[in-house]
Parts: sequence; C-alpha cells; structure tokens
Amino acid sequence: MSIDENAVLLPDPDCAVVAIEPPAVGEGYWAGAPSAVAADGLVYLAYRLRRPVGQGRGYAVVVACSADGERFETLTSVTREQMDAESLERPSLVRLPDGRWRLYLSCATAGTKHWRVEVLEAADPAAFDARSRVTVLPGDPKTGVKDTVIVRRDGVWHLWASCHPLADPDEADQMVTDYATSADGLEWTWHGTALSGRPGLWDERGSRVSAVRFDGDRVLAFYDGRASTAENYEERTGIAAGTEPDALTPLGEEPAALSPHRGRGLRYLDIVDLPAGGARLYYEYTRPDGAHELRTELR
Repeated sequence: MSIDENAVLLPDPDCAVVAIEPPAVGEGYWAGAPSAVAADGLVYLAYRLRRPVGQGRGYAVVVACSADGERFETLTSVTREQMDAESLERPSLVRLPDGRWRLYLSCATAGTKHWRVEVLEAADPAAFDARSRVTVLPGDPKTGVKDTVIVRRDGVWHLWASCHPLADPDEADQMVTDYATSADGLEWTWHGTALSGRPGLWDERGSRVSAVRFDGDRVLAFYDGRASTAENYEERTGIAAGTEPDALTPLGEEPAALSPHRGRGLRYLDIVDLPAGGARLYYEYTRPDGAHELRTELR
C-alpha cells in the first residue's frame, strides 16, 4: 500500500468549507477535534471548543446536526465544569444498534497531566446529561488516556486511544496509540501499542490515530504526528496501514496533509460514509491568524 492509493481520502483544504468557526480570533482559540455520525438523513457532529491556556482551555464539547453536512445547528453542549475536568479534548460520538447514543469524553484531571475517558448515554443526541457519566478508561498513575477513535465491526468494538507517559511531567506531551476491544463499548481489553512515532522523522514525538477504516484484509488509519514538543497542538496528518488493527505501520517519511499557515496544523481527521454514497471529511485546521477552525469536504 502507498500514500497515493489512499490520497482520495486525504484533506485538500482548497476544496473545503468552514463548518465551525473558532470562538475568537488568534492563537489558542480552536474549534475542532471532530467526531461525525451519519444517521436518519442527517450528519451529527461532536466537536471541542477551546480558549488559550489560562483562559479555559478545552471548555466545552458541542453536539450538533446538519442536513447538508456543512451548516450545523447546536443540539447540546457539555462543559468542563460539568465533567469535573480541567479541560476537554476530542470526543467520540457513537450510535448504538438499538438507536441510543453515546458520547465518549476525554477529560483532564485537575492539577495533573492525567487524562481519563468518561461516557454519557442518551436516547437522543440532544439529551446527553453529564450527571450520568461513567468512567470507561481511567488511565493510571503512569498513563493518561484520551482522544478515542471507536469503530464497531462484526459485533466487536474497536478502540484506538492516545496514551501519554506521566512519570516525568516534562515528557507527558509524548504520545503513542494503544488499541483495545470490547463486547459492549464499556468494558475494554487492551492489546498494546498499535502505532508509535519514528526516530528522526516528522512523527518522532508522537502519533495519535484519528480515523480508521477496515478494507477487506487491511486496516487503514489516518493519524496526527509531530516531531517535537514545540509542535504540540500543531500536529499534521499521516497515513498508516496494517493487516491487523493492533499493528499499524506509517506510510511515507513526510506528512500527507498539513496547513500552510502558522504551525501548519491539520489534525483530528474524521471520515463519515454517507448513506447515498461518498464520504465527508472533517478536520481541525490552522488559520493564518493561528486560530483553528473545523473544516469539511465532500468526497
């Protein structure tokens, strides 16, 4: 497999439209980290809103819907205060076989570098209630866990999560992607590291899976990577592949997609297949002013 084979699903910012604007202009203001689901003729989107460090960081996750995949109406939002979190990061929105919905939330434990994942469940995506939250991925004193990607296939729940070492706070920005499975999406069994950075290359400091697609006997993943601590928050997009979901190999020695602006961030790519055919891409993109906006493209 090569990058060229999978280029049809790579972002092309020149073909994109802005789906969600950041909450303000300038560095540190972001709208992004999307998770999309197509259901009942609509596209449902969960995304994170962020202010600069010291002004709230990831202060809310919004759930919205759209008839055209581009113009969204807010259904509900969950704040960091409601989740007893210092910050919120990428959510995962999942529809269950019985029609109910789950929202997996990445929550920063206050006063630490630790992250955990909690889940809310509701009959309707407008009805998520933080008071019903359940911790599903607690992490541990040595590891923070966040930014889940969840795929249900043939009765099995597959999960890829960004994992960060906590022993040395100065090294906690490092990340690898670990893989887990579940029968119900609540109790998870870990199977080790599926993707990690490569010494001396653009993804050396960290690699975080953002989207996964099963294609016959192969697994295709898109991931966020960066080479240094200085590039934190400005990851670029790469492609990885393998024959098993717990062992993914990066393709190519350069990022496959990036912004031309400021930190060059183009990250958190999500891909949703549409019932009528084709797909929509959603991703977080660095603007010329340093803010991040949430963009979408139709394929």
